Amino acid sequence: MPDEPKTLDPAARPATTTVPAATTTPPGAAVAGDSPARARAQRWTLGLVTVGLVLAALNLRPAITSLGALLEEVSADLHMSGTVAGVLTSVPPLCFAIFGITAPRLARRFGPAAVVCAGMAAIFTGLLLRPFAGGTVGFLAASALALMGIAVSNVLMPVIVKRYFPDRIGSMTGLYSMALALGTSVAAAATVPMTAALGGDWRIGLGVWAAIAALAVLPWIPLVRDRDRAPREARTATAVTETAAPRITRSRTAWALGCYFGLQATGAYITMGWMPQIFRDAGVPASTAGVLLAVTMVMGVPLAFVIPRLATRMKNQGPIVVALGLCGLAGYTGLFLAPAAGAWVWALLLGVSNCSFPLALTMIGMRSRTGAGVVRLSAFAQSVGYLISIPGPLLVGVLYQHSGGWGLPIVLMGGLMVPQMIVGTLAGRDRTVEDES
Repeated sequence: MPDEPKTLDPAARPATTTVPAATTTPPGAAVAGDSPARARAQRWTLGLVTVGLVLAALNLRPAITSLGALLEEVSADLHMSGTVAGVLTSVPPLCFAIFGITAPRLARRFGPAAVVCAGMAAIFTGLLLRPFAGGTVGFLAASALALMGIAVSNVLMPVIVKRYFPDRIGSMTGLYSMALALGTSVAAAATVPMTAALGGDWRIGLGVWAAIAALAVLPWIPLVRDRDRAPREARTATAVTETAAPRITRSRTAWALGCYFGLQATGAYITMGWMPQIFRDAGVPASTAGVLLAVTMVMGVPLAFVIPRLATRMKNQGPIVVALGLCGLAGYTGLFLAPAAGAWVWALLLGVSNCSFPLALTMIGMRSRTGAGVVRLSAFAQSVGYLISIPGPLLVGVLYQHSGGWGLPIVLMGGLMVPQMIVGTLAGRDRTVEDES
């Protein structure tokens, strides 16, 4: 057999790389010569994927932010200490790191749409079972099931966009990032008043979100077998491309992107898990604290659509990274000096800063030239990132319990913005992982 090529330079690739021409047309996209019936079916597929992306994104955070709004009640009822509550807020990134790394292998075997469908079903089941947990262990187990579904779906969202909408990465990333921010903010704002309206039982307030998760399963069911409809040439091309995919661990950009993802995730999960409690301890009513978290999250609705589109028009995304980081520094400074007096301003600033998440997702799609590269880079960056973010919420809980206040935890949160801006600037440089591998 001839030797395998030892370089990923496109100019040095063997003639077999002409096969991937079949993959330039995404599944569901119309091509010249299609019959009207086939063209309608293709448009239907793309429409279904769009609906599926939006519904999936709406369900990727309520499991977390609904709990943040009721963390005090859940902790008291399940007899959790501050440290155990910190462990609870660290469960999301832990699950994302552990289960997210399995997403590429599952996607290759079953197809990305089938894996996302299973992920939505896991979210629904976990949210349905969680309110009936009899103790901390059962509560954590049900939460972990929902978070497992979120983990694989997190990784595969950029992959779905690259697969079905390769010429609209910025706008489609913005669309589902906007839906994600909307689901996050609605869950944060509505959970407390909805719980009160339903009798004040936190179990009912958390369980309601299972109904919305059930809806997210439906659009993906017809897409489960979409992978099987791809022509043989396209499947062969994908196999060739994946064989030639870069070793992500050799790429400095991949590591910088993983660290950036991890540091922004640290800030996001500390915010979602602890910000309502910070405001409540400063004298803000519980319902207002939930609305403040919602304000922080809802900032991502318009900005999550604008930032990815802006990022794809720039060769270097470093300036956006720095601007978002400075907003975070200003927000944490205000939270340290006057948490109640300027609560609405700090919530707005931290909301802008949290838009580092859609920026990171957009850079994942931009830092690889191939679909297979995006799969591997997405899994690597998100798994490494979530591993990095695991200690943050737990450390905040420990510092809060042992220091007797929020001063030291807030200093930690603000300090993390500096390395976030540094690694984000490195990740934003105009290059791909194939260039470095």
